Amino acid sequence: MFVIPGQYGKDLCDRGLGLTRRDLLRVGGSAIMGLTLDQMLRLQETQANEQDAYAGGAGFGQAKSVIMLYLQGGPSHLDLWDPKANVPDNVQSEFSTINSRVPGMDLTENLPKLAQVTDKLTLIRSLSYSPVGLFNHTAAIYQLHTGYTADKVSPSGQLEPPTPKDFPNFGSNIIRLRPPEVPMLPFVMMPRPLQESSVVNKAGTAGFLGRAYDPYYLFPPGDDMAMNKMDKINVDDLKLRPEVTASRLNRRARLRALINAGMPEIDKATRAYDLDSYYETALKLISSGRARAAFDLSQESVQTREAYGRNTFGQSCLLARRLVEAGTRVVEVIWPKVANSDNHSWDHHTGLSKRMKTQSAPMLDAGLSGLIADLDQRGILDETLVVALGEFGRSPQRGVSTSGNSNSADGRDHWPYCYTACVAGAGIGRGVVYGRSDETASAPVDDPVHPIELLATIYHAVGLNPRMTVHNHLNQPREMVKADAVTALFG
Repeated sequence: MFVIPGQYGKDLCDRGLGLTRRDLLRVGGSAIMGLTLDQMLRLQETQANEQDAYAGGAGFGQAKSVIMLYLQGGPSHLDLWDPKANVPDNVQSEFSTINSRVPGMDLTENLPKLAQVTDKLTLIRSLSYSPVGLFNHTAAIYQLHTGYTADKVSPSGQLEPPTPKDFPNFGSNIIRLRPPEVPMLPFVMMPRPLQESSVVNKAGTAGFLGRAYDPYYLFPPGDDMAMNKMDKINVDDLKLRPEVTASRLNRRARLRALINAGMPEIDKATRAYDLDSYYETALKLISSGRARAAFDLSQESVQTREAYGRNTFGQSCLLARRLVEAGTRVVEVIWPKVANSDNHSWDHHTGLSKRMKTQSAPMLDAGLSGLIADLDQRGILDETLVVALGEFGRSPQRGVSTSGNSNSADGRDHWPYCYTACVAGAGIGRGVVYGRSDETASAPVDDPVHPIELLATIYHAVGLNPRMTVHNHLNQPREMVKADAVTALFG
């Protein structure tokens, strides 16, 4: 969220406001912690040279926006979008196979609506962490979102809580280098944080880039079982308080400019932090009303809202479309259930058949198909990259343990060696199956794609060199991701 220093109910010229130099610096200072001005300028030159040298290729720079539908928990690819026939009973899905609009792109009966829009998307059936699998939710979540493996893991096998030393979420890298072209929230994450057990929001921050590049967190009240959370959206921080009129806000801005003009030493000391741009962005967001209008789902027709599904996931997908239309660069919709939990969680160690059929799959089917169809109908799918995937798939054999968890006969354990992602828009091929899994969906046979290669493809699509240099909290150079884009995905 944007933070404008100051106390509620007081003007910026009020006596005793307590505005300190630290307040001024905290907005943008952490973003370049440890860099001198000379080092920062050299980094900018290095990044510019790397960007100029990048060959680009198919799909480069075609995406104005990115929507990631993150299916935390790890959906079973065999029971959704990579069904197999003539396999052992404990591998065979309980669900029947259906034809889709594209010959050869069969799905299970759980995705009848998505089957009608397969001519607008690509299924990658060869995602794989091979040769080293990440069986823990948070470890896989962290690598997929940042491109790196975490340094520290707790004795329970989970990662430590988020720290300012973490690698940044992919969206934070994007908005730092490709900020919005209009006064709009750059990066929105909703409707809940990434989470496994007590580890909350790991990989969901800007990490060492600084809090200025954190997402705007839209987490409406209510627990994970509440299906109407998106009707409780509160964006009061994006509107003027009743006691502050637009003219008063503008007077504050003019006063700030006058103070800055009279304090050349402070201006000189903070120039490298680009505070003016942060302040101006926050000011425009609040005064324009653009962001507030985008969050108003009541402006959509009943028919449209029903098409996406009247639940937290479906309405989050609809809001994602409204946000990118308004100019938001990156939206991440996180599956509205803790990664390792029950009910509509994708972590189906037990009760897969009933839970997927009646809870998780219907929400995914309506939300994902509704989003792709709506973007296409509005003519903006070609400039919006949509990515839907989990941190891994599920074990081909039911009832076996691959991660140390217990599984019922109607459950599948974690499986990082082969799973499926759905991608669409921004020049991605339409009606394409990319890659192929073996006869039991245990391993890729053709064209394996590591999750960080998909991350590199996202950077490529928005016009960034995936291997561009960034500096971490220790001022050490790091590539945004150590992988190359899969340009063959672009048609």
